[in-house]
Amino acid sequence: MKDLFGKAMYDFQTNNSPEDIITETSISEEDEMSVEYLFRSYDEMPKIEQKALQLATGKILDVGCGAGSHSLSLQNDRNLDVVSIDISEKAIETCRLRGLKNTQVQNVLDFEGEKFDTILLLMNGTGIFGKLENCNKYLSKLKSLLNPSGQILIDSSDIIYMFDEDEDGGKWIPSETEYYGELTFTISYKGEKEETFDWLYLDYNTLQNAAIANGLKCELIMEGEHYDYLAKLSI
Repeated sequence: MKDLFGKAMYDFQTNNSPEDIITETSISEEDEMSVEYLFRSYDEMPKIEQKALQLATGKILDVGCGAGSHSLSLQNDRNLDVVSIDISEKAIETCRLRGLKNTQVQNVLDFEGEKFDTILLLMNGTGIFGKLENCNKYLSKLKSLLNPSGQILIDSSDIIYMFDEDEDGGKWIPSETEYYGELTFTISYKGEKEETFDWLYLDYNTLQNAAIANGLKCELIMEGEHYDYLAKLSI
């Protein structure tokens, strides 16, 4: 992994001529994303993210923390104990420069030794699952990191709206994918291209079924303006 997402964040934090990130998926054309968006304040966040932060309590694990904006809000505005993890070394360096106190370069599947009252997975939190078949592996791991009365707050989107309708009024979905929310994602930054990676969008019913299969309760907390939602999983 070239860690281009991390490089972009680090460039922005250190004023090293940051540029837009170019994203492309298996079902969409190239799109530009401003790195500055990853550094948003609480007031600039979508309502779903604000709601998740409002519901966060106790000891918190922020999975895939990126530039650390969610963690910083919880640490600085509410004085909460937050552990922030990401697989990107440059993202974690950025978080430290921004003043986050407890950050680790870590894949959540390898994370051990602590339990949490709240686990956050935001900005399409199901994305890191990669494929539908990995849901059980991730949900079972996340469950093992929860205190008995703990909660997982996770957001995603039902991307069925991205697909064209066929003559019968149904959706035309490529047959090579097991589930329509399974995408491949490519990132480019400053002329370099990252290796393509899997990224999963889950509709709420599919997330709920996966949660129940792993002994977790699933509650729809909030729906956003663009097919997105926030869910709460608990034991």
